[in-house]
Amino acid sequence: MSIVRSNIFDPFSLDVWDPFQGFPFNTNRSLTTFDNDTSTFVNARIDWKETPEAHVFKADLPGMKKEEVKVEVEECNVLKISGQRSREKEEKNDKWHRVERSSGQFLRRFRLPENAKVDQVKAAMENGVLTVTVPKEEVKKPEAKAIEISG
Repeated sequence: MSIVRSNIFDPFSLDVWDPFQGFPFNTNRSLTTFDNDTSTFVNARIDWKETPEAHVFKADLPGMKKEEVKVEVEECNVLKISGQRSREKEEKNDKWHRVERSSGQFLRRFRLPENAKVDQVKAAMENGVLTVTVPKEEVKKPEAKAIEISG
């Protein structure tokens, strides 16, 4: 057992005991190394609401450009939202004190209902929020036909 200590005074961090130190896999996330490409950005938060006219998806993707995001409709009415945020380049003379911003790839899939017009999907990105609108087919209400009763 050991305590991982830093020689930098930071009032917001704590001394952390690493219970996995010495195991054959590496769980030490030092400030000078980064995680692999599929690190912590895996779970992009996405809201899905249904209005009378459409299904609307909103994803918070702060700091991402629209060129880094891909919206597709796959077979069987599956909406696929994916992208990749590049990590900041580490310069040799840089000394990182904290690395909290996530980077890596994300991928989310949603099975759309039968009434989705997948050929009319629209997507827009504004202020780090991706909005995907999937129009719905109009539901035709069955017309009631009056039947005359004989007798």
